[in-house]
Amino acid sequence: MPAKQSELLPFLRAAVRNPNVIGAVAPSSPRLAERLAEVVPSTGAPVVVELGPGTGVVSAAIADRLPEGGRHIAVELDDDMIRLLGRNRPDLELIRGDAARLGDLLAACGTDEVDAVVSGLPWTLFPPVQQKRILNEIVKVLTPDGVFTTFSYLNAYPAAGARRFRRMLRGSFDEVLITRTVWRNLMPALTYVYRRPLHDRLA
Repeated sequence: MPAKQSELLPFLRAAVRNPNVIGAVAPSSPRLAERLAEVVPSTGAPVVVELGPGTGVVSAAIADRLPEGGRHIAVELDDDMIRLLGRNRPDLELIRGDAARLGDLLAACGTDEVDAVVSGLPWTLFPPVQQKRILNEIVKVLTPDGVFTTFSYLNAYPAAGARRFRRMLRGSFDEVLITRTVWRNLMPALTYVYRRPLHDRLA
């Protein structure tokens, strides 16, 4: 399903203005969003953090799975995306901020531990220092049984930045899964699922 025009135009403006922050050619497809949301616990009162929610496609998939007692916190840096999310996703706890300060951002809204982190950040565009800084923040805030998921476009999978990021992830989590390709997305994408953060390996 294509993005609505009311969502696509702000997305394109943000992508042109901040290509190193948006890093995508279009919002995620509903199928990719569903795949990413599969890590969200469907029982209890989980705390789920979404990094880079963009137009809110993945946010909607998370909301569909999140139980009534759950908490959905979204961290976004782009002002256009924040305004769009404020209109379209009033259910979100929306925080304007940098994922590299995730621990501080969550502490400011009363939590220091989360069950799942779902990321739409363009990891391959980040320099190694920024990749590591954000990843360390994710590992710090996850519970011992927590899970982190993100995606990579299929064409970017062999890129040096993607390989470097996967090495970082393998050194930061006990379990590493790479799922089958989501072909119904512009562009086709793989999703990564990483479970049980290795807190003792934080740099």
